[in-house]
Amino acid sequence: MGDFFDLSTVAKRVRFFGVLEAPSWVLLLLGSLLKRADALGIADQPIKWPVMVFGMLHGLIFLAYAFSVLLASREFEWPAKTTVLGLLSTVIPFASVFFERWAIRTGQLGELSEAAAPAAARS
Repeated sequence: MGDFFDLSTVAKRVRFFGVLEAPSWVLLLLGSLLKRADALGIADQPIKWPVMVFGMLHGLIFLAYAFSVLLASREFEWPAKTTVLGLLSTVIPFASVFFERWAIRTGQLGELSEAAAPAAARS
């Protein structure tokens, strides 16, 4: 788990922010639910602060992830399809985790990918 917080390379930043975006989606959706607390019968009035706080947190993580995907696209010379999938995964809730796992499995994320490990061992 200690390796998860290592942000020294672009691939590691894509992994970190991709995984971090999923809990930020949960918090944002929870905040949206609390904003409608009065209509749901949970509270007497809407609870608005979670949307502001969690929305800003999610927005910052979203931007960091999207920027990391663009940097990875440039560094690893991804085809347009991979870049579009990576950017699309920033918009669809929880898709960033699946994209990150797919990119690692298919060798798109350099040193994180299993496909890259044998090549490094041979040289």
